[in-house]
Amino acid sequence: MPARLTLVVLRHRRAVVAAWVAVLALGVAAAVTLPGRLATSFAVPGSESQRAQDVLQRHFGERPDGTFTVVFRVRHPSDRALQRRLRRELARAARGVPTGRVDGPLRPGGGILFGDVATTLDLQHAKGWTESLRRALRRAGGPPALVTGQPAIEHDLEPVLASDLRRGEGIALPVALLVLLLVLGPSLAALVPLVMAACTVGLALGVVWMLAHVVTLVSFVPNLVELVGIGVAVDYSLFLVHRFREELEGGDVEEAVARTSATAGRAVLVSGLTVAIGLAVLLLVPVPFVRSLGLAALVVPLAAIAAAATLQPALLSLLGRRAGRPRTGRDTAFWGRLAGTIMRRPVAFLVAGVTVLVLAAIPAAFVELTPGSFAGLPQGREAMAGLTLLEQRAGAGMLTPIEIVVDAGRRGAAVSPPVHRAVERLADLTFHTPEAYVTALGTSPPYVDPSRRFTRVIVVARHEYGAEPTQALVRRIRDTLVPAARFPAGVGVDVGGAPAQGFDYLRRSYDAFPWIVLGALLLTYVVLLRGFRSLLLPLQAVVLNVLSVAAVYGLLVVIFQWGAGDGQIEGWIPIFLFALLFGLSMDYEVFLVTRMREGWDAGHDNRRAIAHGLTRTGRIITAAAAIMIAAFMGFAAGSVEALRQFGVGLALAVLVDATIVRMVLVPAAMAVLGRWNWWLPPRIARLVGVRPSPAR
Repeated sequence: MPARLTLVVLRHRRAVVAAWVAVLALGVAAAVTLPGRLATSFAVPGSESQRAQDVLQRHFGERPDGTFTVVFRVRHPSDRALQRRLRRELARAARGVPTGRVDGPLRPGGGILFGDVATTLDLQHAKGWTESLRRALRRAGGPPALVTGQPAIEHDLEPVLASDLRRGEGIALPVALLVLLLVLGPSLAALVPLVMAACTVGLALGVVWMLAHVVTLVSFVPNLVELVGIGVAVDYSLFLVHRFREELEGGDVEEAVARTSATAGRAVLVSGLTVAIGLAVLLLVPVPFVRSLGLAALVVPLAAIAAAATLQPALLSLLGRRAGRPRTGRDTAFWGRLAGTIMRRPVAFLVAGVTVLVLAAIPAAFVELTPGSFAGLPQGREAMAGLTLLEQRAGAGMLTPIEIVVDAGRRGAAVSPPVHRAVERLADLTFHTPEAYVTALGTSPPYVDPSRRFTRVIVVARHEYGAEPTQALVRRIRDTLVPAARFPAGVGVDVGGAPAQGFDYLRRSYDAFPWIVLGALLLTYVVLLRGFRSLLLPLQAVVLNVLSVAAVYGLLVVIFQWGAGDGQIEGWIPIFLFALLFGLSMDYEVFLVTRMREGWDAGHDNRRAIAHGLTRTGRIITAAAAIMIAAFMGFAAGSVEALRQFGVGLALAVLVDATIVRMVLVPAAMAVLGRWNWWLPPRIARLVGVRPSPAR
């Protein structure tokens, strides 16, 4: 950390602490109102599905993501009088929702009648009217009605996500406190990392709350910010407290704080920037869902850096010698023996470690991705109960049909004979496609807009919107069936609806994924080049991290695709895991190699420098990894399948990184490279603004 900033903090330490208390209070207040401003949307600007949705909104007066579906349990669904009465009740209830109206007649299923309340509201605003619609239906006194649809599902997920977050915190915080007490002993120093975590999360939530007024952020952002924030902030603070204890033995308190900031603080800065870089590249993905995840998560390492640069020195200064002394014991000897063992057979350890990671990575070649899945959402809420009933009685794809929108180019042309014949040919082709369960079309509303320029064909798939057969149906309609329908020249056809939106979201995201990887690799290499003052060590770190991330992908396939779960990995997880893990897995690399660098600069030979770093950091890295794993297992303890996959992936990555990579592969690779570890040509050193390594 900059020495000048540390001096300013030390002079105004009480004011700094007071400012962070205010930040924490504002963060708590922001967390209360944040969920109401969040919404999960897979819209892809500029895509075919987005063009279809724009037409549906402007010309048909509806938004698929703002449409409620109401399911009535009835004994005689074919009773026409009952259908008309319930439609009137639904229409009265719909008037309580802004722009709400019943879209078409009620449709029968096995023991149910169901209909749509269409709105022009976006998802974020529509979900806020869920309870109003439910109350109006209860007052009507008709048959039992279940309100579902995307707005209702989003509304009902809010308390579930809040409960999952409390459960996650109930795992992460006690484990963190226990590990801190074991490592730092029963002293006030053990509480400093928890204070740092609270303030980091408070600042991050406050910033995210402001961002939510400008951009749409996904519903589980609070869970992401809080649990990742706890893991990152506690880890950084633990390294700083441990180093402060060491420095405190050789001088007064303020000198110890300054030296801690100059050494471990610098490592925290490099580590935090590396995490931030990995997440910042997500902003290059032209998909709002992925960008919103990256933007929200990017706030966390930046908040952690801000806290480490300002609040941590102030707390350490106030704590003073009550922080205690470094704890040494058998574990220090263990790390020394491990270093010696690896030094004697570095090639064997290197080959064995790489082989394990490669074998773990092989299943990643068989990954099956889904844009999303209703099956992965928790049951027990009204929206999910209505969805389940609808799927069982009317079809799995009924809630999220494919919408084929035809633009005839001018008023009245949608019902002209050439266009109508092409629409009928398209409907006939989809009807005879095995995956299509229902195909609907017509020459009057809701199939034709008031101007009669636009018409649509609605196709209900046999599976839900994110299933592979449904995605294949979207691909077939676009690539084969639409051309085979032979529309007249000048007529435009766009395939939309939730299945097509999911298809476009996956395609656009993974078209950008290679650039995410390349950007993260290059930027991380440059940051580590400055941090390590070495040409080869950053390259080694990048290669090992790619291997460890690939291994995590493979393990996720084994656990969730071949084992538990619904057989598919949510599409955002590999992208977001790479961006986050590539930064987080550098944390331990930075702290380990920084101590090795200090040993080399102090005059040790390569082997002694490696042993010095491993001995000094092995115990702390292990403790930090345990805390991080506990924080990430908070996701795995939740009830949303996607977040369980995410949490298990993060926990596995930290476990692999703190054991196979940092304990074995890094020291083994560095032992093989010898003095070339520290090679940095003077010209490159001047170019990146660091001093070259001393000649040996």
